[in-house]
Amino acid sequence: MNSSALPSSLPKRAKRRARRVLPGFGPTMGFTLFYLSLIVLIPLSAVFLKSAGHGFDAFWAAATAPRVVASYKLSFGLSLLAASINLVFGLILAWSLVRYEFFGKKIVDALIDLPFALPTAVAGIALTALYAGNGWLGQLLAPWGIKVAFTPLGILVALIFIGLPFIVRTVQPVLEDMETELEEAAASLGAHRWQTFRLVILPTLLPALLTGFALAFARAVGEYGSVIFIAGNLPMVSEITPLMIISKLEQYDYVGATAIAAVMLVFSFTLLLLINGLQAWSSRRNGQEGRK
Repeated sequence: MNSSALPSSLPKRAKRRARRVLPGFGPTMGFTLFYLSLIVLIPLSAVFLKSAGHGFDAFWAAATAPRVVASYKLSFGLSLLAASINLVFGLILAWSLVRYEFFGKKIVDALIDLPFALPTAVAGIALTALYAGNGWLGQLLAPWGIKVAFTPLGILVALIFIGLPFIVRTVQPVLEDMETELEEAAASLGAHRWQTFRLVILPTLLPALLTGFALAFARAVGEYGSVIFIAGNLPMVSEITPLMIISKLEQYDYVGATAIAAVMLVFSFTLLLLINGLQAWSSRRNGQEGRK
């Protein structure tokens, strides 16, 4: 038999198996589950087991204390608001970097990654120095009665600062791959700018926008270093939930700390699950429309 004809006579499944570089599904999935359990599932399970070890009453009392509930509202509310603001301005910034040429473009592009490289404590100190009453920006806002540092507004500023790169870096590659011919075709058919954006550009960008939003929100919920300096940490006013966990640990109240952490995990996982479900639905819808 001619050896050159042998590959064509093999079944398709055998051909796919022969081309595989990594091990098969069984070993790969086994290693994946082992690694995921070791790094993620076991530590998270320990949080729930520790918080439930002293009974439901102790868990409920620690998780629903008025001071803790106020920190939930502050952390999750400001995280959602910061991610929403970054969703708009991150898209505008990514659009400018991709579609326009201007002086200092490479510097602006590099500065976007600064929150990734900058230690969070340094970012918090820098923002506090800028927005304090005697800071460069704080003294300009003071005559208008706007106080940023040591208020919830300062927390919002810090969360916007650390979350912006997630939106830009998620949307930027999609914009670079998007063909401008689609926009030109829509304009030639009489579509206005808003119609072109809403019907042509936005459906393509929506999955990336949702991904960036989820990443920015997740980072903001757990942020501690850059927020702790500018927050002021006033009880019932500007205390974030991570600070409450640290305070409980310093008091050796492990039940209270793990109870708060468990509530944060449940809320964060639920919100991220909803966002990912919306992203999958958007991608599936765009695929169906593309086939049509």
